[in-house]
Amino acid sequence: MESGFDIAIAGELNLDLILYGLPASMPTERELLGTDFVVTLGSSSAIVAHNLAAMGMRVAFQSVVGNDHFGSLACERLSESGVDVSCVQMRDGRKTGVTLLLPHGAERHMLTYPGTIADLRVDDLDVERLARARHVHLCSLYLQRGLHAGLPDLLQNLKARGVTISLDPNDDPDDQWGSPLREVLPWVDIFMPNESELLRIAGTDNLDQAVSRIEQQVPTLVVKRGSRGALVVSGGKRHDAPVVSLDSVVDTIGAGDSFDVGFLKAFLQGLDLQACARAGNISGALSTQGHGGTEAFRSKAVRDAFLKARDPDGLLR
Repeated sequence: MESGFDIAIAGELNLDLILYGLPASMPTERELLGTDFVVTLGSSSAIVAHNLAAMGMRVAFQSVVGNDHFGSLACERLSESGVDVSCVQMRDGRKTGVTLLLPHGAERHMLTYPGTIADLRVDDLDVERLARARHVHLCSLYLQRGLHAGLPDLLQNLKARGVTISLDPNDDPDDQWGSPLREVLPWVDIFMPNESELLRIAGTDNLDQAVSRIEQQVPTLVVKRGSRGALVVSGGKRHDAPVVSLDSVVDTIGAGDSFDVGFLKAFLQGLDLQACARAGNISGALSTQGHGGTEAFRSKAVRDAFLKARDPDGLLR
């Protein structure tokens, strides 16, 4: 990339191994049989990058993976969708991370070997390439521990150069929700937690209280609420976007990341925040029509048919 990218993402890159049909309670020393098994592109950052590119956005991705089969396959999946992966570094002696997902209806077990997920550091980034994108998106703040040192200064630099910034924090495995979140929020334009994450960040069980505590810290707060749709708060105004009704769901893995895709695409097209939230709900719903977070987006036929039926206003077409 020398110019012209819509979104640049600096993030984690790994595969998801999804094993369906196991019981929610899994005793040890027993042979437990699943009903299906799928290998897909994983990691929130990569899912967002892949699906944005599949939806026609120009995306550049920077990351670190191991010099191994999983790293190569993850890069291939990104590249196939049109993502620029020229700044993904493959490191000898390191293993690419992997997540084993065990869906049980609406809930799932998530077991992650971090591998290189925490290896990416600010010093590894080509800041000039990031600054030439219109927008920079960050995910998995608490998994990408190598980025913590220097991240507030990086975002301040990008903001000063006219780049807009969004952050989806994802889960904190330690459930502490501390640094560097408070240090980076002043430079974030769009903060995109799900409802559970927002409540834990704000230290309350009440959504209204959580919104009140966080909305003053960012220009736009987007709260993903799963089956209850999404809430957008900006400039003291609150907008609810209802969920998209579905006849069937394959799984919900990556639906929150895919919400980010629709929201950000609409945002960069200059649509108002209500339309952005509706677009996010549509793309999140599209994700549930295939295995994992990217399979529904890999098929043009699936994408086009779904958007024709569920996107009457053409927000994502």
